Amino acid sequence: MPSTSPDTLNGNEGGRLRLHIVVVGCGIGGLSAAYCLGRAGHRITVVERASKITDIGAGIQVGPNLSRLLIRWGLGEQLKNSSTKPEAIALLRYSNGERIGWTKWGNAMETDHGAPYYLVHRADLLELLKSLAAPYMTLRLKSKVVSVDPRTPLVTLENGETLHADLIIGADGIKSIVQEVVVGGPKKAPIHTGDSAYRSTISTAEMMADPDLKSLVDSSEMMNWMGPEKHIIGYCIRQKTEYNLVLVHPDNKADESYLNEGSVAQMRKDFEGWEPRIQKLLKLVQKTYILPLKYREPLDRWVHPHGKVVLLGDACHPTLPSRAQGSAMAVEDAAVLGSLLGHLSHRTQLPALLRAYQDIRYERTRETQLAGYANHHIFHLVDGPAQQVRDESMRMAMKAALARSVASVDDTEGNANVWADRKKSQRQFSYDAEAEAEKWWGENRLDLAACSD
Repeated sequence: MPSTSPDTLNGNEGGRLRLHIVVVGCGIGGLSAAYCLGRAGHRITVVERASKITDIGAGIQVGPNLSRLLIRWGLGEQLKNSSTKPEAIALLRYSNGERIGWTKWGNAMETDHGAPYYLVHRADLLELLKSLAAPYMTLRLKSKVVSVDPRTPLVTLENGETLHADLIIGADGIKSIVQEVVVGGPKKAPIHTGDSAYRSTISTAEMMADPDLKSLVDSSEMMNWMGPEKHIIGYCIRQKTEYNLVLVHPDNKADESYLNEGSVAQMRKDFEGWEPRIQKLLKLVQKTYILPLKYREPLDRWVHPHGKVVLLGDACHPTLPSRAQGSAMAVEDAAVLGSLLGHLSHRTQLPALLRAYQDIRYERTRETQLAGYANHHIFHLVDGPAQQVRDESMRMAMKAALARSVASVDDTEGNANVWADRKKSQRQFSYDAEAEAEKWWGENRLDLAACSD
């Protein structure tokens, strides 16, 4: 196949430089990057190995730090109409459903953090982001990248075609091929937690026929059952028409694919002895998918030394789902990149802006990764002294929340229920990625201007 020549550095409207950017990967992070950078005036080509954009994954949590961006980008009504707003999160004992922890969400999220908390189907979020990005990108499906040259830079596709660019963004997930180029050697192998997650959805119409299950729909609470070496997350999505289940359990044999179908019979067996509502829910499951839970220690380098290749999302900071922030971190990455590169006026500024992107995002994503690891451990404590201490900590915060007492920030700090920790919630959910990028630009623009003289 012939090489596709770059139409690069071919515009400088209003003092801003127009780049040709190749985004590798068309998931949530890749589509967000295509929109943010396209809106900033750059020409975007997205390459995706799959033959179509689809996601069979189930629910996804959209915290205020993510929803504020989506709303700002014009998706507020679509997001609201395709989602469910959780009124609270409840943490339960696995064997009898005893409520151990509880934190109010609902409108309190908007009051405290300036944006709502939504529960959506992953495929719906992907479709919304695709609608945003479509006007700004050229999408190349069935385009598997087999190598990346960071100097030119260019990507080579499996069919032999090469695509030149001014910048390449690796948004190609935990198995990223672009990461190998950025780190200068074989990519770090993801660390297996030893656990896998069953993922299923159930029609709530079936649940409404059972009084015990109907309450799970009516309450609009996100439920988190905690047990020895396992936990289950359950919540409504799609305007309460479907119930999403994620069941985490010990397993290190599952294939690393969202398309890997699991055994419903084995899933039911794995959660024998859990409370009656769980048994009823599992009887309603017709199909389940299974995915191993892997993570990676934070990478020291997200930007190649030549300053023309950069990583985004799970390619540089994969996060366990127990903090429910993986997608939010990828979208925040894209928002910061789009904001910074919207100010680009000279090609000599590009490496500095990419380093700024990593500097802005590194500690934020690292803290989120660590919170995911911590929650994974906290949810899986075996019955005994540590579990009792956890439960007592959660109960104290729940009693204060149910009594609507105004506890001080210090009273909630370090609570085993991370959502009850007001300091952590403020850092996680009140964060505005675009504002952070603009703040950096305001403080450093004169230094960058001097670099381009």
